[in-house]
Amino acid sequence: MPRTPRLEFRDVTKRFANPRQGSVVVAVEGVSLSIADGEVVSLIGPSGCGKSTLLNMGSGLDPASSGEVYVDGERVTKPNRHVAFMLQKDLLLPWRTIVENVELGQEILGVPRGERRDRALALLAKCRLPDFVHHYPHQLSGGMRQRAALARTLAVDPSVLLMDEPFSALDAQTKMVLQQDLGRTLADTGKTALFITHDLIEAVALSDRILVMSQRPGRIIEEITVDIADRDNPMRRRQHPKVAAYVVQLMNLLQIEQAAA
Repeated sequence: MPRTPRLEFRDVTKRFANPRQGSVVVAVEGVSLSIADGEVVSLIGPSGCGKSTLLNMGSGLDPASSGEVYVDGERVTKPNRHVAFMLQKDLLLPWRTIVENVELGQEILGVPRGERRDRALALLAKCRLPDFVHHYPHQLSGGMRQRAALARTLAVDPSVLLMDEPFSALDAQTKMVLQQDLGRTLADTGKTALFITHDLIEAVALSDRILVMSQRPGRIIEEITVDIADRDNPMRRRQHPKVAAYVVQLMNLLQIEQAAA
């Protein structure tokens, strides 16, 4: 029995006007995709193909020019509490402690102080930061700050996580540790996620499916189901003999797109 869709794009196109030049740029065109409850999907494609534009529309930060976006069956017309966004930069507020940063979204939603503190502490423990809850962001390493950002993202209990290359600024070793944390956290919480990455092994290690986009205007040109167990354990997945074949397949698709540009 198919799982309930959490996030849907229905024939979505996004155009940006350039008044100075009197032109229009079509960022994405005719994109339709559906992500089921509890599914993790990675989005890859050439730079400038509209990946981040799709996330902006999914979050309600930017409206579609045509087509429709739905979260939990409701049409997305503005930012809403069903969706949380995690970016390349952690964007922690420097004047707040780590636990206060994790509490921020709940505070905005009006969650009582005691309840939001308990939830923040539990998430920081899950993200392996229990000894740093009263530190300030400048006192943490880049990887620790991204763990705190993940805890803050989960604290508002979203239906859908939108993640725009959240580990791209980290060194290779730290990135793998964070991938492991994310894989286990998504499996434990059953969250749905749409994940942008340029790291093909990362896409295979974390995802149930991988969607490949064309050059701008971005379209979905290929959907690949990752037939490897242990999605909750990206470290183990990385060692599977099928990984190399998936990476080659993805590289070939991207090279075809770049050659066509």
